[in-house]
Amino acid sequence: MERETLYRLIGLQPEVMERLRAVGSQIDLEQIKPYLERMMERSTAAEAYKELGTFLTEDEDHMKMLYCQLECARRIFDRYRQKGIAETVYADTMKCFTRFLKECGQKNGRIFFDRGWWTYRQVSMGLFRIGALEYEFDKHEEKSVIAVHIPSDADLSPEAVDQSFRAAEAFFRTYYPDYQYDSYTCESWLMSPVLKRLLPDGSNIVSFQKRFMITEEDREDKEFIEWLFQVPADTAYERLPERTTLQRKAKGLLLAGGTVGCAFGIIKIVS
Repeated sequence: MERETLYRLIGLQPEVMERLRAVGSQIDLEQIKPYLERMMERSTAAEAYKELGTFLTEDEDHMKMLYCQLECARRIFDRYRQKGIAETVYADTMKCFTRFLKECGQKNGRIFFDRGWWTYRQVSMGLFRIGALEYEFDKHEEKSVIAVHIPSDADLSPEAVDQSFRAAEAFFRTYYPDYQYDSYTCESWLMSPVLKRLLPDGSNIVSFQKRFMITEEDREDKEFIEWLFQVPADTAYERLPERTTLQRKAKGLLLAGGTVGCAFGIIKIVS
């Protein structure tokens, strides 16, 4: 896939495309080829990302890293085709870059790339967007599992979630038949039992939680502030927005000395 074709396919912001064109003229792809090749492999992607980050000096707003990861995304398209995976899955998966850039701009008032520590998963075919949700190869208690992630734009209605799980089950059985797993896991602020006190029983979030057996809870985790309120994590509680009912209730909880935290849940697949 051509670079500009990828940018258009995922709806990359025009201002980001312009910055990437400028950054691209400064990067010798042959010189960084070993990093890119290793970042396209699940087993070496995390290490390659860290090493490439060290190599890319003077990387303003991490635009060089974004360019490199999108270069991996461009190249990995051929592997999708070789496996017969639909282009819609490829496009939906790689649109994470556009979504994260948009979220960064909303939180900080300007766009920069702050999610390279996560997106090496997508460009190494370790994580896929299938319908409403994302699914990642993972380990839990030394056993292979599929970790479920909830994108910020996910439709958590029961119908959409059912459809996503069905499609994911078919996807992994079809394209990765040798990957043996018997569980789906999910770790997120959206899994926090605290939310059951803030939301009506029929809410989509509560409905999603009920699919899982919650096994761990972390009340100290603060990542929910960024995701729920779309502001920097160090924002004073008094300044948190109240645009939604959940934001208003969570803000009130925080001001009263409470918190939301996060939780871990698991679904055992019955053969």
